[in-house]
Amino acid sequence: PLSSQTASITNTMATEAVLNPEAEVNKGEDARMSSFVGAIAIADLVKSTLGPKGMDKILQSMGSTGITVTNDGATILQSIVVDNAAAKVLINIAK
Repeated sequence: PLSSQTASITNTMATEAVLNPEAEVNKGEDARMSSFVGAIAIADLVKSTLGPKGMDKILQSMGSTGITVTNDGATILQSIVVDNAAAKVLINIAK
């Protein structure tokens, strides 16, 4: 039978093998701060569109010349690309 330390090392190696080789693994305070920064960035992005005096946003895709004018937070969030895990969770919740 495997000791608990060997099983823990095996699980860690298996998890990291699934990740993209260029991916970062954050733990502890770094992971909490990264999640906090991602959540604040998403909130700041859509905050100005909320309420009766909410402003419109102009979205321009990087690949085409078309633009979209919207104040719908879900549309805005679907149009952006993020690397932050917490931000990705918030975007998926908004769908």
